[in-house]
Amino acid sequence: MSRIFIRDFSTKCLQIQPTFSCLCVVAIHAILREKRVYFANRRGSRSHANCEKKAASTALALMHRYTDNLVLLNKMSRLAREELRHFEQVIKIMAARDITYEPLSASRYAQGLHKGVRRQEPGRLIDTLIVGALIEARSCERFARLAPELDKELGDFYFSLLKSEARHYSDYLRLAESLASEGNLADRLEYFRGLEAELVQSEDTEFRFHSGPVPPRH
Repeated sequence: MSRIFIRDFSTKCLQIQPTFSCLCVVAIHAILREKRVYFANRRGSRSHANCEKKAASTALALMHRYTDNLVLLNKMSRLAREELRHFEQVIKIMAARDITYEPLSASRYAQGLHKGVRRQEPGRLIDTLIVGALIEARSCERFARLAPELDKELGDFYFSLLKSEARHYSDYLRLAESLASEGNLADRLEYFRGLEAELVQSEDTEFRFHSGPVPPRH
């Protein structure tokens, strides 16, 4: 697959073309006001920290499972280090704000995406990499959308994460590209876009970093 395909996909992730109407910008615009409050409170900080830790653990799990793929090993090693560094930065901010870190259960978003992963190789790895790319792209997008709505410290921190998050989803896609034909990868991307559309546009019971709209409590 060409670099143009990956660049076009990345651009669509961030700019939200009309053909990409399924993406989470729909949910973001619907709940941005609530999210602004949410990300200032304890649960929002914990959700962000949990996402960074989970991203690192996913990269390490791939390294343990696919020990013969040197390109994957190198990219996931770097990704895991960066995500753990982000985790450390988040919990440092939390400590400064007198917020204790507590682990959270898996989000509906990530669980829903992983349910679509095939069980046989190489499909399993290809799908796992696509899921990783989508999660990283959504993280990048939400950082960019949320940063201007937050206080200066959090806003600056979120903006500082954009470059690495953008590189992470590109790394995941390039790894998937190396294992799949162009047609097969395009088909799987479309499948997971549709799955994600349902997840980000359907209601959630609680706010998480990748949650869909949460109905107001009366």
